[in-house]
Amino acid sequence: MKLESWLRVTGCFVVSLALVACLTVGREFDTSKVGQLVIGHTTRDEVHRMFGEPWRTGLEDGRRTWTYGHYRYKLFGTTETRDLVVRFDPNGVVASYTFNAAPPLEGSL
Repeated sequence: MKLESWLRVTGCFVVSLALVACLTVGREFDTSKVGQLVIGHTTRDEVHRMFGEPWRTGLEDGRRTWTYGHYRYKLFGTTETRDLVVRFDPNGVVASYTFNAAPPLEGSL
C-alpha cells in the first residue's frame, strides 16, 4: 500500500473514531427512585434494594457513604452525568443524600 493511501485510510479511521468517541465510567442506576429516599427512615438495606451495589463506598466526616454514579463523557455532543451520594448514620439509616444530573432530568427541580 502506498504511503498516501495508508495516510488516507488512517486519517478516515481517526476521524470516524473521534466522531463516535465517548467514555463511560460508573454504573447505571434507577434515578426515578431517588425521591423514595427518606432521611432518618430509609435503611442501608432498602437503599441496596433500590439501587443495587454502590459504585464507590467511603467515609465522609466519619459516616459511611455510598456513591452511585454514571458518567458518559463525549468528545462531541452533550456529556451526561448522574450521581447519588448517600450518607448513613451509625445505625445504617440515611442521614443525608445528594443527587446531581447534567443535563438536568425532565421534571427535576
